[in-house]
Amino acid sequence: MDMIILTGMSGAGKSLAANYLEDMGYFCIDNLPPSLLPELMASYVKKRDNLSPQDPETSKMAFVIDVRSSDLFEEIFPALERLTSLGISGRIIFLDATDQALISRYKQSRRNHPLAQGRGIVQAIELERQRLAPVKELASDVIETSTLSPNELRDILYAMLSSEGRDERMTILIQSFGFKYGIPVDCDCVLDVRFIPNPYYVPALKPLSGLDQPVIDHVLSFKETGLFMDLQEKWLEFTIPYYIREGKVRFTIGVGCTGGRHRSVVLAEDLANRLRDNKLRVVIDHRDLDKDPRISGRSRSE
Repeated sequence: MDMIILTGMSGAGKSLAANYLEDMGYFCIDNLPPSLLPELMASYVKKRDNLSPQDPETSKMAFVIDVRSSDLFEEIFPALERLTSLGISGRIIFLDATDQALISRYKQSRRNHPLAQGRGIVQAIELERQRLAPVKELASDVIETSTLSPNELRDILYAMLSSEGRDERMTILIQSFGFKYGIPVDCDCVLDVRFIPNPYYVPALKPLSGLDQPVIDHVLSFKETGLFMDLQEKWLEFTIPYYIREGKVRFTIGVGCTGGRHRSVVLAEDLANRLRDNKLRVVIDHRDLDKDPRISGRSRSE
């Protein structure tokens, strides 16, 4: 299990960082009183055995803990000791920025510093640094955000936390569908594979789906199928890094044939495998398999 405690100076970018962690599949809880953390994690670990280990949503937790919890913040130290005694380890990421950068951000946002009641912003920042100093000493990673753009902060977090060489800055959803049921409304692009000979007209293949090996072999046997998929792979290899550069976190590719049972399913699976080989985070869904009562719908994700 992957647990992160996100903390640091108010105005250093914790809310933005938490959004990026959610995009990476972390379940985030903001402004958690530190005393609740050990029991929450202990309860979670007990339930985790009943959840699929393949589901990234169930194996990544992130908690934003900072001085907004006021006097409760001091409980973070016994909470960390309690986690250690329970055998639960985590990573502390501390976001920092210069006083000048923090003051400028507060002026731009026109929000109050959580410690500014009865004191000026400069004094509030100084007090916060004093309270956070012991936590900063425990941090696994310190990110200085004074000169970072949002995209640069995103890239640092993703490079720091991406696993097994996989680029997790974008989730790619590949969805097979049947044109006769309508094009998915959220597609960023649509691949029309109706130019490939239809297995529906082969009696032995008609009752099967694109998840069955005879249909897979049939669809992939045509030279034009391989050429077409090679072109799609090259196009996506070229464009995806630029989509990521522009901050896009979800990219949906629709793969359509007439009924959404044969050709589109085979080629959606083929495209997913090609992109996974390129270390991209891919989710696949076969929208219209359930539309035919002879076919049981199936979908898989990574």
